[in-house]
Amino acid sequence: MIEQFFDVSPRFQELDARAMELCRPEFEKIDAIRDYNQVKMLKAFTDNRVAATHMMGSTGYGYDDAGRDRLDQVFAQVMGAEDALCRPHFLSGTHALTVALFGLLRAGDTLLAATGRPYDTLEGVIGIGDAGKGCGTLAEYGVKYDEAPLQNGQPDYALIAEKAKNATVCHIQRSRGYSSRAAFDLATIEKVIRTAKEANPNVVVMVDNCYGEFTQTAEPTSVGADLIVGSLIKNPGGGIAPTGGYVAGRADLVEKCAHRLTAPGTGRELGCTLDSLRQLYLGLYYAPGVTAEAIKTSIYASCLLDLLGKNPLPKYTDPRNDIITSFETGDPEAMVAFCQGIQAGSPVDSFAAPEPYAMPGYTSEVIMAAGAFTNGSSIELSCDGPMRPPYTVYLQGGLNFAASRAGVLLAAQKAFGER
Repeated sequence: MIEQFFDVSPRFQELDARAMELCRPEFEKIDAIRDYNQVKMLKAFTDNRVAATHMMGSTGYGYDDAGRDRLDQVFAQVMGAEDALCRPHFLSGTHALTVALFGLLRAGDTLLAATGRPYDTLEGVIGIGDAGKGCGTLAEYGVKYDEAPLQNGQPDYALIAEKAKNATVCHIQRSRGYSSRAAFDLATIEKVIRTAKEANPNVVVMVDNCYGEFTQTAEPTSVGADLIVGSLIKNPGGGIAPTGGYVAGRADLVEKCAHRLTAPGTGRELGCTLDSLRQLYLGLYYAPGVTAEAIKTSIYASCLLDLLGKNPLPKYTDPRNDIITSFETGDPEAMVAFCQGIQAGSPVDSFAAPEPYAMPGYTSEVIMAAGAFTNGSSIELSCDGPMRPPYTVYLQGGLNFAASRAGVLLAAQKAFGER
């Protein structure tokens, strides 16, 4: 079917047909998760009596914004949390994580990264090495940092138990970032939480939940996480939210984060929503279905790349705990070609050709392909990676599978077809 619209060689038509055949049983599993999460979403909307008036928004200070506050309640219920801030005022996932870290930690406290070095953009927030120097990092405010490196891609539980004794906050990163490991499943996250809390019952466990929302039928709050944090231009925004992020979990911790998001003493009472609420409600409601489309895209990409001998992670038959597929291209030319192929198969800016560049917050040059309706949205089909050996591409997103399948196929053909 794709070849009726795009130039696809006979070889890649055959690879596409084979991948689709192999993926069908996996797609059925994703459909079951989607349906469960969608009905759970409907229940949260009806339980909280969402009304048309809740989508009106507010101006100025945003006092008494009933729609904003009701969205927090809906989001908390969906995430299995006591409370939540689901707000357009978070600028990115990194910003939401920063608000949470500065909300929870004080001078003399210790942050423990229990799943190894966090994502590149957090290095400047924490103050690792020279990253963020002079910009008001946690380190400059007297917060100490420690980490428990992974062992063969898995948490080192003995080391976590030892280091958690002196930790105030234990940070878990669910997705892989720019590392070569699989996303952590809920059983692994639960074991990390249990290990840390057995060593230190007072430690606060915070999970970076970016890319993981709605990939399973439960969230990390269900296995003991005190706080989860993420972005609304990833899974929970459903490709409709134009901006925003969230923190959700224990009510007392969410309250601390609220005072860091706005100002101490004002907390969650401030923050006008203008005309954003309808998009946030609608995006959240659509999120289980859109996330399922992105997971199907990821499964298809893994299968196609496997057929091409590219050894993707995860394999197409592996359970999905985020929406990302990664693989090593082996050389910079193939990496750039694949990213340019994704861009050419995107609905927006398909005529552009992405090139590597120095992006703020990253330690290497990065190439990013994202022909997206929302700038930076990674629930939409996109791929990126740091320009360093082994030149690994990280592919994620896909608002609908039919179009995203075409984009992935075109990218694979451009990178690995006849040149």
